[in-house]
Amino acid sequence: MNILSIGNSFSQDATRYLHQIARADGVDIRTVNLYIGGCSLSRHYRNMMSGERAYSLEVNGVATGFNVSLVEALVNCDWDYITFQQVSSLSADYDSFQPYLTLLSDYVREYVPKAKQVIHQVWGYETGSALLTSKGFATQAEMTAKEIEAYDRAAEDIGAEFIIPSGKIMLELVNRGFEKVHRDTFHATYGAGRYALGLGWYRKFTGNSVENNSFCDFDEEVTPEQINVIKSVIMENV
Repeated sequence: MNILSIGNSFSQDATRYLHQIARADGVDIRTVNLYIGGCSLSRHYRNMMSGERAYSLEVNGVATGFNVSLVEALVNCDWDYITFQQVSSLSADYDSFQPYLTLLSDYVREYVPKAKQVIHQVWGYETGSALLTSKGFATQAEMTAKEIEAYDRAAEDIGAEFIIPSGKIMLELVNRGFEKVHRDTFHATYGAGRYALGLGWYRKFTGNSVENNSFCDFDEEVTPEQINVIKSVIMENV
């Protein structure tokens, strides 16, 4: 399975462990992330129009050191899935998605007509953080609720195959007692946060259970107890 993410640091977080999680189950997933930190849909659109080699190419969760344009990435592989997302700072504002998302979707469909298009729903910021309150929200749950609304509309706009519920996953970890799922109040932690996101992507794309997945090679410690809770969250919410 080949997955291309037209994303930013949030798709970087989500795909860091995806290839390894799949491999632990004997499943071959090649994941490619087009990385620009803080990249919005409007900037992706500008990159589309310019053909600039603006993206750092990440393969299977690892930076390659190569820069590519959007069209180069699209024609490089027989993609099964292509994911879209808005930058987190605008993800609760549906009006910021359009017309860029639809124009990008049409462009992708022109070059990769057989690929299924997927919406990656990103997550809210940490409750109590200055970044969250600057967006007018009091809690992570409030921001996540608005993001879910926006991403539901976005998925409908482009006829997406499905939505990856990363926002819901991150919020549920907090509801289940995780003190930290953000490493800097907005990105995912290198251990539990990224692991939960990767498991969520794996289950959504394959439909496979994660209960017996053996992957545990994390960049930051995740305890056996946390692993069990994360697996439970994924099975109940994805």
